Amino acid sequence: MPEMRFHIRWPDGSRDACYSPTLVIKEHLAVGQDYALDEFLVLVRLALGSASARVQERYGFPCGRAESQLARIEEIARRQEPGTVYVEAFEE
Repeated sequence: MPEMRFHIRWPDGSRDACYSPTLVIKEHLAVGQDYALDEFLVLVRLALGSASARVQERYGFPCGRAESQLARIEEIARRQEPGTVYVEAFEE
């Protein structure tokens, strides 16, 4: 299964490289797009949940790294002021 990273810029200007176990993130986010923080969280939950489900279908267990990545994103998001998350790049 091809894994990838998606690079984002948080509302506070900090940057992050996030992990996805599949390319499904491309179905939910677009490079060069700004997303309101709440919208970004909804889309990332859908994407990483779907990616983890694909891993489970193939290997019989969900992807722990996707679940950990989602937890990290949600933790960072709680510390952010309202604003937008910018998707800078996809890296396969």
